[in-house]
Amino acid sequence: MSSILPPVHPGEILREEYLIPYHMSAGALAKKLNVPRTRIERLANGQTAVTTDTALRLAKFFRTSPEFWMNLQASYDLKIDAAALEKDLMGIPEIDLEYALAS
Repeated sequence: MSSILPPVHPGEILREEYLIPYHMSAGALAKKLNVPRTRIERLANGQTAVTTDTALRLAKFFRTSPEFWMNLQASYDLKIDAAALEKDLMGIPEIDLEYALAS
């Protein structure tokens, strides 16, 4: 279940693809979004997750979709949890579809 590429936190995408190219600080973005500066700073530093509230605000400002931001977060969370649960997941058998459909 291990991936070749490390998981990318949504904050890294925010920082590298939006804040830096637009020459915008986390504080300036926070003002535009009407949220606490620390929320965007912590997100951009990978210290906190994207919430639905933040996803909606980022989507509006950057003309993306809230699903874009939520999918980045879900993908990150799945990769982190898959690595943490790798041994446990290997111990779970898969359903025998032929047997299940024949029953």
